[in-house]
Amino acid sequence: MDILLDTHTIIWFLNGDNQLSLKAINEIEDPKNKKYISIVSLWEIAIKIGLQKLSFDGNTNEVVELIKQYDFNILQLNINHIIKYESLEIIHRDPFDRILVIQAQVDNMTIVTKDENIQKYSIKTLW
Repeated sequence: MDILLDTHTIIWFLNGDNQLSLKAINEIEDPKNKKYISIVSLWEIAIKIGLQKLSFDGNTNEVVELIKQYDFNILQLNINHIIKYESLEIIHRDPFDRILVIQAQVDNMTIVTKDENIQKYSIKTLW
């Protein structure tokens, strides 16, 4: 299964946070699953670290190094994602999360998220 980690999921996983569900941990650690981190999530992390609104010991470069250590793939934003974005129903107003929804739709991925607004879209989610 191809899974796309929501931004909070990435941070909680890297921090070893107990807010992460056991099911989410198992799917992230399952070697059969291909794990993706959106470039948009890295952008959001960088913004939040810069504003000191993120509970993470380190900087964006350290987040990227951890992502490499865990063998996560970086999912780039492409023209197909951008084209699909304008037709996405406005259930969730957060632009970062809306891009994740589009990426999951276009690339047929399951999003690992606790966010109930993301779960309202017609995409596969798990938590």
